[in-house]
Amino acid sequence: MKAVNELKNKRILVVDDKASIHEDFRRILSDTGQTASLDIARAAVFGGGCETTNPIFEIFEVDCAFDGHDALEKIVEASRVGKPYALAFVDMRMESNWDGLETIEKLWKVQPSLQVVICTAYSDHSWSEIAGRLGQTERFLILKKPFDNIEVRQMACSLTEKWELLNNLDKLVKERTTQISETRDIAVFVLASLAESRDPETGEHLERIRSYSHILAEELKNSAYSEWIDDKFLENLYRSSPLHDIGKIGIPDNILLKPGTLTDEEFEIMKQHSIIGADALGSTIRTSIGESFLEMAADIAKYHHERYDGGGYPEGLKEQEIPLSARIVALADVYDALTSSRVYKLAFRPELAFTMIKEERGRHFDPLVVDAFVNRFDDFLQVHNLLELEKTSIALTAE
Repeated sequence: MKAVNELKNKRILVVDDKASIHEDFRRILSDTGQTASLDIARAAVFGGGCETTNPIFEIFEVDCAFDGHDALEKIVEASRVGKPYALAFVDMRMESNWDGLETIEKLWKVQPSLQVVICTAYSDHSWSEIAGRLGQTERFLILKKPFDNIEVRQMACSLTEKWELLNNLDKLVKERTTQISETRDIAVFVLASLAESRDPETGEHLERIRSYSHILAEELKNSAYSEWIDDKFLENLYRSSPLHDIGKIGIPDNILLKPGTLTDEEFEIMKQHSIIGADALGSTIRTSIGESFLEMAADIAKYHHERYDGGGYPEGLKEQEIPLSARIVALADVYDALTSSRVYKLAFRPELAFTMIKEERGRHFDPLVVDAFVNRFDDFLQVHNLLELEKTSIALTAE
């Protein structure tokens, strides 16, 4: 439990010109025996929050300053070493050049994020004057003397937690965004797998398509297509490429799994998977916000069977009319189909598939995409070999 507490900022600065006040704060916030009893009382009064599951450990690190100058020095040094205070309890009236308000103003110039509790029994300033000096801000609260121990501790719990949330908001948002992104990617992959699961011979097809497409796009960053391929394009392609055949979920098994050649009528039905997939993804886009990878996924699903020379389907697009993402996935998909076993064929050797792809440069495939494939063919072989090794390893482990 100690390690968890150490991850959070529990540093508190007490600014008061009386040593006895410092001792009071240390006893309330740092004394381990006092902490245990106060936690029980606090839980009874306030409920959960800032809980101590193991009271033998300190919760707060209390440091003390006898005047504003001393406090400012400590704040400056803490900021310099990267260990800022989360909270300061500041006495309003101190026998020094700076009173509480001036001290707070100067501390905030060095550390604007510092949470403050103004401690006062009486003051030269009205509440409206305090607000006028410090502004309409949520960064301070007022604590009247004599102190209530539970109130002091509850303020410390709440304000250090608030400091943690405010100062680590970017980190928390990034962590949450990553979690959402990972969950979304898993859901997308599972959805894509629904179509592929109907054909047991293509179990690793999605992973290979994703890898092949990413390799091609990386290589194309150094081509005439560089202005269209950035990190966001690569990210979207990685996420969307497994959805290229999602429309197969709507194709009857007797056609999808037919071991022989499809008739003309059956092939027309098979071709509908590109429309089915694009329509399904299109409806998802209309109910989503800011998910640009779904737009790419819809393009890929619809157009990855188009040919560079215009002889493909469903719309007979040619050359640059075909979205770049679909041109990339088209080559990745055909290469994987050639080098994988299907119900209607055995796998071709990678070298033969390589030759067949090259021969389709400018006809079936975009010439620049073929060039990228040629340049990175060794990487294609590595993807296939790694997956084969993984299958072998799993089989041996099962035995």
